[in-house]
Amino acid sequence: MPIDSTGSSTPPAAAPPAGAGSQTPLRNERFATQPELAGVLAGQTSLTTGSKGPGVRAVQQALAEMGFSVPGGADGAFGAQSAKAVRNFQVHARPAFPAVLATGKVDAVTLRALDALAPAPGQRGQTQHLPGSRYKGTPVRVVVVKNEHRTFLFDAQGRLQSIFGNAVGTRATQTDPGLKLVTGKLNEAQSHALGKKLWGGPVFGPRIIDLSWPDGSRSGEELHGTSAPAQQGGDVSHGCVRHDNADIIVLYDALKVGDMVAIVDSINDPHLSTPPATPTETPDLSGAVASRK
Repeated sequence: MPIDSTGSSTPPAAAPPAGAGSQTPLRNERFATQPELAGVLAGQTSLTTGSKGPGVRAVQQALAEMGFSVPGGADGAFGAQSAKAVRNFQVHARPAFPAVLATGKVDAVTLRALDALAPAPGQRGQTQHLPGSRYKGTPVRVVVVKNEHRTFLFDAQGRLQSIFGNAVGTRATQTDPGLKLVTGKLNEAQSHALGKKLWGGPVFGPRIIDLSWPDGSRSGEELHGTSAPAQQGGDVSHGCVRHDNADIIVLYDALKVGDMVAIVDSINDPHLSTPPATPTETPDLSGAVASRK
């Protein structure tokens, strides 16, 4: 995942003025090379349920490489899962691109935002419009952004390492925002045993990362895997933050007891900030427990 040389957020490139349409070409090669997106860019059509083709695949691939959940992968067929991923991207993009609306359809303004924020072909992540890696001045290793259903992993110096899709709590069983402390880690055997005991099956996936409030009191929440990958990208849990099973293993290996996790409603949470900029190398990137799930 490429990041800028300071490891901090940079403002996204300015969007062309409304109505610019196809007069201003797309800059990201993954979209500029797709002739079928010309009609979207001109405002003549949109990508929506039932749309198919290389342009849909390019959008799906971009969203997946930005860490949005695209269950089933980039198959070139725009269905309900694609609409959910597009809607999550639109929620993310709107603070920087106010004309973007959370419709779940790829229209001209959404395509412009994707063109500005998506990585180049062969790359992953984002280099701009990112959350800060400090919460009320406290360095955190993870920021969970609820409304766009993504989890951001930072290294100890506040440099972005990876972005993963997630699922969070329902309106009735919300994932509580705030600063959390990693207080325990359960391996695959322990996760499966707890899932079977509490819910009758391995619902927690291969790993559980237990979270408490900073004073040590239990938050009733964990970061864990999932037995329902199609539900990723939504508000579906009992309060915990679900991740794809491969992703929770990466998080489990990266985090240790004592690390801090920030859970926020949106990327613009006023408690978030970036660490002071220092010259760094761009990293080579590859990518007692509560009963809520």
